[in-house]
Amino acid sequence: MDFNVKKIASGAGVFFTRAVQFTEEKLGQAEKTELDAHFENLMTRADCTKLWTEKIYRQTEVLLQPNPSARIEEFLYEKLDRKAPSRNTNAELLGHYMQDAAKEFGPGTPYGSTLMEVGECERRLGAAEREFLQTSAISFLTPLRNFLEGDWRTISKERRLLENLRLDLDSCKARLKKAKAAEAKAATAPDFQETRPRNYVLSASASALWGEELEKAEHELRVAQTEFDRQAEVTRLLLEGISSTHVNHLRCLHEFVEAQAAYYKQCDFHVKELQKELSRLPNAFAVNSTHAVAPAGSASEGTSSPVEMDTLKIEEVQAPASGTRKAKVLYDYDAADSSELSLLADELITVYTVPGMDSDWLIGERGNQKGKVPVTYLELLS
Repeated sequence: MDFNVKKIASGAGVFFTRAVQFTEEKLGQAEKTELDAHFENLMTRADCTKLWTEKIYRQTEVLLQPNPSARIEEFLYEKLDRKAPSRNTNAELLGHYMQDAAKEFGPGTPYGSTLMEVGECERRLGAAEREFLQTSAISFLTPLRNFLEGDWRTISKERRLLENLRLDLDSCKARLKKAKAAEAKAATAPDFQETRPRNYVLSASASALWGEELEKAEHELRVAQTEFDRQAEVTRLLLEGISSTHVNHLRCLHEFVEAQAAYYKQCDFHVKELQKELSRLPNAFAVNSTHAVAPAGSASEGTSSPVEMDTLKIEEVQAPASGTRKAKVLYDYDAADSSELSLLADELITVYTVPGMDSDWLIGERGNQKGKVPVTYLELLS
């Protein structure tokens, strides 16, 4: 391997000089060139932008993909420049399981047909979620990552270079200050009253040497100042570009909100359609465990039940001593006749069943009002 010894030695010397200058500044033994207030504000704003962009980016990743193992897998595929394998969402997996279960239980049964419908809805919800994740990754996550891995790295590199040139400038200022002090001391007039004789020839020679050193220090300072000013201007332009970054991120944020709104709108549509479909399916589940069986001899004794198979006499129905439940109304319902009770969405009513009643209906009570209500319009609470 070909080593350039002079270049290595020069680089080591520059590094040592910067280290000395940095240490003396920290100890308060050397002066430091301060940047103007506007420049300092630009750097502070840039640091703040980087900090919060990174936090927003990380948390958005967690929102879109809560599974840390999946995030690591996607990161590795991205670094290897390979396409990550397609992965079903949790809703899609749930939908597949429900539909497989429906096939086992029989799609013609009430439970099986309901599982089939709910499973299909879950698959649609999963597909909508997949589209939302892809859109958000492209329109929101990618621009944030491009800033952190591209623009910010360039800004950081130029700032480090500016700091190194600032150390070189202050080091040149310190050398010039020392050269001026030494040159002034060498040029001082001799004191003929000294008891110890001095070599005035050597003193004049030293004065000339310090003069050359002073000129060299002034030249190095001018070069260092020029390089520092040029790098400061480059860094300033990059820092002022943070305003454009904010505008770009603002546009991406609007696109992210639009993607969220579209996703939740699709979810709301699919779930409401599912509720309508379920209301048309037969219900074969027991609503209440307190179904009573009329005594075998009640007909022969001449006592009649308040509930007939064809006609329900609401005024004769009495709430059981136990077995009543609270229910929340899901949708508005208009009573078809006097035996039914009209309902308003979100209100709470008391419900119960009576012997011989159709399992699709319950008796509902609201204050002094009483009547039949459809089970599919209710959510049983207790």
